[in-house]
Amino acid sequence: MQLQNNIRTSDGWDIIENSFNPDQLVTTGSNFMIGNGYLGYRGTFEEWGAQEYVACVVTDTWDQAKDSRWSELCNVPNGLFTELIVDGEKLSAFDGKTSDYFRSLNLKHGLNHRKMNWTSPKGAQVTIDVEKFASHDNHHLLVMRYHLTAISSGTYLVKTGIDGEVWSINGEHFKSYTQVEKDNLIGLQLHTYEMNTEVCVVEGISVSGKQPIQIDFKKDNKNYLRELQFDLEEGDEVILEKVVSITHSNEIEKPLDLAFSEVGEALSQGYKKLKGEHQKYWDDFWEKSDIKIEGNIEAQVLARFNIYQAYIATPTHDNLPIGARGLSCQVYQGAAFWDQETFNLPMYVYTQPEIAKKLVAYRHDTLQGAKRKAKSLGYYGAFYAWTSGKTGDELFPDFFFTDVLTGRPIRNHFNCWQIHVSPDVVYGIWLYYEATSDWGFMLEQGAEVIFEVAQFLVSRVHFKKDKNRYEIIRLLGPDEYHENVDNNAYTNYLTQYSLKKASEVFQKMQKENLDTLAVLLNKVGISNEAVETWNEIADLIYIPEADATTHLIEQFDGYFKLEDIKPDELRKRLIDPGEYWGWPNGIAVNTQVLKQADVVQLMAMLEGFSQEELTANYEYYEPRTEHGSSLSPSVHALGASKANHAKEAYRYFMESATIDLYNASKKVLSGGSFLGGIHTAAAGGVWLIIVKGFAGFGVLEDGIRFDPKLPKAWDGLSFRLEIKQCKLQIMLDTNSLTISRTDTKEHDLKVYLKGKPEVLKSGHSISTPTI
Repeated sequence: MQLQNNIRTSDGWDIIENSFNPDQLVTTGSNFMIGNGYLGYRGTFEEWGAQEYVACVVTDTWDQAKDSRWSELCNVPNGLFTELIVDGEKLSAFDGKTSDYFRSLNLKHGLNHRKMNWTSPKGAQVTIDVEKFASHDNHHLLVMRYHLTAISSGTYLVKTGIDGEVWSINGEHFKSYTQVEKDNLIGLQLHTYEMNTEVCVVEGISVSGKQPIQIDFKKDNKNYLRELQFDLEEGDEVILEKVVSITHSNEIEKPLDLAFSEVGEALSQGYKKLKGEHQKYWDDFWEKSDIKIEGNIEAQVLARFNIYQAYIATPTHDNLPIGARGLSCQVYQGAAFWDQETFNLPMYVYTQPEIAKKLVAYRHDTLQGAKRKAKSLGYYGAFYAWTSGKTGDELFPDFFFTDVLTGRPIRNHFNCWQIHVSPDVVYGIWLYYEATSDWGFMLEQGAEVIFEVAQFLVSRVHFKKDKNRYEIIRLLGPDEYHENVDNNAYTNYLTQYSLKKASEVFQKMQKENLDTLAVLLNKVGISNEAVETWNEIADLIYIPEADATTHLIEQFDGYFKLEDIKPDELRKRLIDPGEYWGWPNGIAVNTQVLKQADVVQLMAMLEGFSQEELTANYEYYEPRTEHGSSLSPSVHALGASKANHAKEAYRYFMESATIDLYNASKKVLSGGSFLGGIHTAAAGGVWLIIVKGFAGFGVLEDGIRFDPKLPKAWDGLSFRLEIKQCKLQIMLDTNSLTISRTDTKEHDLKVYLKGKPEVLKSGHSISTPTI
């Protein structure tokens, strides 16, 4: 089926590029990438280099580049580099003539495939067929099979090895490059500028088919390459199998030794076996997390593409964050934002709880960084970083955007006023606990985080004696266009939510785990009376309630008094299209125009709002939202679904699902900053839209609920869930919704279908009409 943006799919499990488009190198490099959560390798051509945005970004390598203020993940040398020269002419998609062009990404097994016939400017002809993957069996490995067939006889030179000239957005990260070899394997041993992290890239090859008549090793500046020369006749074939191991000292004590060992062992196994073991992991993932859509292959491939991208961005091997651009590039430093808890985590909570546990455990691992941040700003407790790496210390600089009109840096306050990040962390922990009943995690890690966040909130609120209430001033909500506001609705609601959860955990521990509670309170320096303060603030904090007549919740104090203008009209005031719309003097600051709607976000996350409130707030805030954030379409899809605006819900689903694949965002620059790469939160948001929006899934204190709203463009929908120690198969079509339990647990599960409770026992199913 033909899709948009020069893409088609054969069966809903792949994306295929129709023809090579040199104007979309940034986009296709991201969309066709492979990865395994440890490394992300952009979907670029084997002969390309830094100028074509080749990148292999590796997690847990945060380092500050030379002469840079940024701490970011390192893009390491390219161990899959392979350049083919036929009779002195370099194979290139930019020169000569290309026919039978094929580039695909197999979403089912994470395989990048490229095939083409190439005719050189002088008439030499060759066919190449290349497949590669980032191993899920051994997360250090990249594996490639490069098959060339001579159509013309001649001299063929293959330059293959490690290209050390990397594309690094903010400067050089490596102060030393040492070329090493062992047992016919070659490598680069590098050390970073700031942390002196040792990073090793080791490569090995095997050659079958026609054998080279000469092999030379070339050490050139930062590169270490082999040159294999072949005299080929028409029809001769050469097959290179390449294995690359990428290791670093933040994970491994002797990374170079391990890299050499892994490459040697992998070469002995061969490409076929390595691929087979890799595919087993993907089969297990899709068994639990696939979403099957009937009657609409475009929606099907979009769903799987986004789930794929969300998964390969997730470090399943360790307690590390999901970056806002994953491992597709260095944008946003490979760091966790609040998106991790609100957009990425839910899919894992309800389908892969063992992965979810690593993500919430990451927040415990970085608790000390959050405490350091709070202390540095004059507070106590845990104030989580807006952008968080390995330690949890704030990675985001005070100055990010540039005023394109004056050339001066803009001081934003994402890292000091956006305090909702800490309550968002509590939201994520509770999401995991509520779904899994993992009280052991709560005792060992979760409670400490929740208590420390509660303490931070105690130190951050202000008591208004004249109004007998607590308020929170000088805030920045998810809507980043409006800084320095008071009583942001999203922040205040989530603050109350967090304090209530802290009190609930405290009281449960007091009843069931008193000794553990005493040890924890002593460890963090919190008194037994702290819970009384949490309860008091939760009771007295100002919660902007819905107006009795309009049902609207004001986003922050004074919002309704700002100029009421729509985004398209406001856009006409821009002097330069690259202007930042927000603080301190952007065109949106003194208007009701939002980057993303905080109240809609709030209602997408929390239960308890009436249908009148859901509908009224969506209808008010939606036309005033500029959608300057990639998070916004998925939130509005959820909001529209809850507001019973089916057409708008589907339109926003398509916007969210196509941000990357169709290059729908087209925003690679904002305020002078490069913002390309995969939008991992939007990818996670697609799962949320389908499961929570279209299937109407929600979690209640005493069970779960479904209020399905199947899109008219679909014939059916099915997926799996793990919730409250039950395994469920959900099947929704135009006539009915069926929930089946596939586990053998003895306890019952209460399921609310369109508001009516039913009891679901293991091995049984329940259904309800959807008409």
